[in-house]
Amino acid sequence: MMPPLNPRPRRVVSPFAGAELCPLFGFALPPGITGPYFDEDRWPFDAVIGLPAYLRPNQRALDFTPIANTEWRLTAKEYIAALMAPRHDAVRDLAHAERTVQTLTTCHGKLSELIRWCRWLTEQGITDLDQVTNYHCTAYVDFRGEKLGDDGEVVADSASTRAVAMGAVIGLAQYRELFSGQKFRDGLRPFDGASAAGGSGRSAEVGGANKVQPLASEVQQPLLAAVLYVIQTLAPHILKEAESKRQRQTAARSITATKHPGREAFLRILERRVETGEPLELMSPLAEQGAQARVLRAKNDPLDAVSLSALARECGTRQFRGDWLSDLRPELERTLAVVGACAPYGRNAAEVERADGQGHVAWTEPLFSVELKFLVGYLATACGLAVAALAGMRHCELGELVVGCRQPPQEIAPGLFRYRLTGKLIKGQPLGGVRDEWVVTREVYEAIEVAEQLLGPGAPPGTPLFHPVFCDTTYQNFRAWVNGPAGQRLGLAPIPEGAVTPRALRRTLAVEIAYRPGGLLAAKLQLKHLSVATTEGYAARPGGAQAKFLAEINELEEERNISILTDVYRDYQRGIMPSGPGARDLISLFTSVDGRLHELSELAPQLVDSDLEVVSMLAARARTLHLGTANYCWFIDPAKALCLRLAGTPDADRPLAGMCDSARCPQATHHPCHRPVWQESRQTAKVFIGSLSRRQKTERARLEVSVARAERVLAEIDQVAAASAAGKDAI
Repeated sequence: MMPPLNPRPRRVVSPFAGAELCPLFGFALPPGITGPYFDEDRWPFDAVIGLPAYLRPNQRALDFTPIANTEWRLTAKEYIAALMAPRHDAVRDLAHAERTVQTLTTCHGKLSELIRWCRWLTEQGITDLDQVTNYHCTAYVDFRGEKLGDDGEVVADSASTRAVAMGAVIGLAQYRELFSGQKFRDGLRPFDGASAAGGSGRSAEVGGANKVQPLASEVQQPLLAAVLYVIQTLAPHILKEAESKRQRQTAARSITATKHPGREAFLRILERRVETGEPLELMSPLAEQGAQARVLRAKNDPLDAVSLSALARECGTRQFRGDWLSDLRPELERTLAVVGACAPYGRNAAEVERADGQGHVAWTEPLFSVELKFLVGYLATACGLAVAALAGMRHCELGELVVGCRQPPQEIAPGLFRYRLTGKLIKGQPLGGVRDEWVVTREVYEAIEVAEQLLGPGAPPGTPLFHPVFCDTTYQNFRAWVNGPAGQRLGLAPIPEGAVTPRALRRTLAVEIAYRPGGLLAAKLQLKHLSVATTEGYAARPGGAQAKFLAEINELEEERNISILTDVYRDYQRGIMPSGPGARDLISLFTSVDGRLHELSELAPQLVDSDLEVVSMLAARARTLHLGTANYCWFIDPAKALCLRLAGTPDADRPLAGMCDSARCPQATHHPCHRPVWQESRQTAKVFIGSLSRRQKTERARLEVSVARAERVLAEIDQVAAASAAGKDAI
């Protein structure tokens, strides 16, 4: 049966209607540039000043046009705008709204998931968001998380994908009061109030550990050996050939003549090649196939693979015409028989020492243009891998390294130098990041120097070095080259299979540094962490003697929390209900516990009054309890904690009691035991107000807000207590 439509009237006009988005989101634009505007269905931000360099072109715009339903499109636009402007008048009063500004990257991902959600609803025949039920929410998450095999059986289930899908649905429910378009009905609580991380199983999957694991030594050692060998040994030769290629291409573009240069010009070039022993130039396999397709050569022609156009360019004309061949064939075949032919680059390659120390070998075999291009790409990948592995930079920080980022080496002792790079710190910073500096090893400094040379002598300062930043595809190509014939000829050790990402390299470096004397603090400084606790998580370093002490403290806190929660549950059974923003979730928990106890009573009546059975059911929620001065904090989902949003630390694992505002936090509850604290707070504030002079208007306004909040909380506590007493009298 279809649920009834939402009888509550909707907003007539969107709170963002007509708004210019860049000023609203705090983005800076060049002079004379305006837009985009909220009413547009595509929001391009390409002109915004300070966008992170790692953003791909498609991530620099938010495109809502794939959402076919125009009312759903409006809802999606309002939701994304609210995430990027949490201080807007229409957003900041929402109890469950995000309090920190969401980045463009985050909102791009959320919009992509909303588009999938809307398409799926359309396929299910849903035409109004009011028709969505909890069944649809759960079915969509199953659809996104499960991967089916050819036989229709589930072959994989991704908790991370489930969490992303749940987050999109939960977000629309949290912001429903804001929407002027279609919205969920009031009674819908997606997933029965579960958070995206908890309901998807993602929290259990991670298990409190750092999800990104360090590289195994079997992968790390041959990888770093190959990277450093390419940079330190092969880079000068690759750069020399790359410069030779640029010069050849520049010279070829400058040739404008198309006429026959004369037979004598070809004969002089061929005679010179015979005297010097320089081979003719082979065509690349792709060009050879094209020539054969045009039937320019006879079958089994000895000149079939020779690049006659390259010979023509030496003579000063752009192209070799087919009707010239009959006149020059005897001399061409005679020269080919004497000097032969090979690829144009890497001829007479210098010898280098093999990576395994087993003698010397030419650094390369002759290369075609496309093969040299690939080799230059492998060198660029090696430079990026070296910086990520040995400096520990994040993906976004690598993208901010530019030509000129190397600072002059500082000699701090005879023969001992300190190397620095300047860049930007992006994570946790305002749009565009902040300038910062990294102290790096000589190997990283050399890798940056090579990366600058790869851009050519004309690259102006400020040109990105690693854009786009190396990804899995580029790494796999590099690994295939190392493990292939070219790498094995150079004596490189094969690199085993395994994912290699900037995050994995960063985690590996953290472990390597932190397990040295004084290394934990050194790792914090190098990785630019906000706290040592984050570094401890990266390094997986135990607390030593402190660990036992903390374990004992945690055990006592768990016992205290279970005792408090059991008492609150017994109050609930007696009709004494909690109040506050989180009361509904707590009451839902107690209702489910009652239901399970009722089911047990039919199977084992002796267990119904057992405190052990109640404790076992409440233990998981007890572990989330933190005692506030005037409230209980149920720290279930850090993303919902108001104190963490206000502090800008949404990834913290504990609430910030000093910033608690339990009157607004959706995870806080008030109980009768808290009433004296709120009453005293109200009385103290009133006394202070009475002592203020007329000129202290700002302080008076602040205290009046505090009094109003205390009176509101007291009224809620008294209202719940009165309702509980009335219920008892009725019984």
